[in-house]
Amino acid sequence: MVNIRKIGIFDVINFLLLAFVGFVCLFPFLHMASVALSAPEYVVRNEIGFWPKGLQWDAMAAVFEDDRLWTGYRNTIMYVLLGGFISMTLTIIGAYALSRRGLVFGKGIMLMIVFTIMFFGGMIPFYLVARSYGLIDTIWAMVLPNAINTYNLIVMRTFFQNIPKEIEESGRVDGLNDFSVMTNIVLPLSKPVLMTIGLFYTVEIWNSFSGALLLLRDQDLFPLQMVIRNLVVVGQAGDVMEATTGSGQKVVLESLKYAVILLGCLPVIILYPFIQKHFEQGALLGSLKG
Repeated sequence: MVNIRKIGIFDVINFLLLAFVGFVCLFPFLHMASVALSAPEYVVRNEIGFWPKGLQWDAMAAVFEDDRLWTGYRNTIMYVLLGGFISMTLTIIGAYALSRRGLVFGKGIMLMIVFTIMFFGGMIPFYLVARSYGLIDTIWAMVLPNAINTYNLIVMRTFFQNIPKEIEESGRVDGLNDFSVMTNIVLPLSKPVLMTIGLFYTVEIWNSFSGALLLLRDQDLFPLQMVIRNLVVVGQAGDVMEATTGSGQKVVLESLKYAVILLGCLPVIILYPFIQKHFEQGALLGSLKG
């Protein structure tokens, strides 16, 4: 006979609580989509809730026709690919070296790395250092200054430390050196943490804004978040709004803002479900011990 576990009051409360939290997290995205797809008269009367009213595509069409948005997409994808490769390479090499128990001055090096989490030089020193290295108005301004995230480095180092030493020792018996052990044994066993840290870096670079605001002046190099900032906050989208509809700039402005924001975060939202399994496993295994 199959044993069916009784559903207790805790399970019901837990389910309702998690369902509420999920709804709270999902509602802003659904509301943005509803406003972007609703008719202007409903938007101006603030009648949009969970579903769009008077379905129309004027705001979305105006966003798709704006070349600045596609330039931002192109630049951000380039920064994500280049910056993600550099960040993952440096993080893997650094985490593997720090996970070796025989590393000379390993504890002292780790202490200095952790020190950077608690103390930051500030915005002005950051700008001066970047300028001294000639990073202003270059693609490297978006990928080099924050190439290694200390938290990601610690998580990956901890994951590497949890890999059984017997597996690595078997590779050394076969004549593998440290680099071969890392590439042929450690990395194939570290898919969960690699996917997790890769997602962290992707989201970090995709949402990068402050670095671009400080270090970039050429609009052809602006990432997507800078383009969204110009369209939504600074108000450079006024010309697009006028051409979209004659029902009033305020209505179109509201719809266009939500359309731009939604399109800015949509790729990451689509990507996450495909690596959710690895994300959960990597985050948990990488945080078991320090």
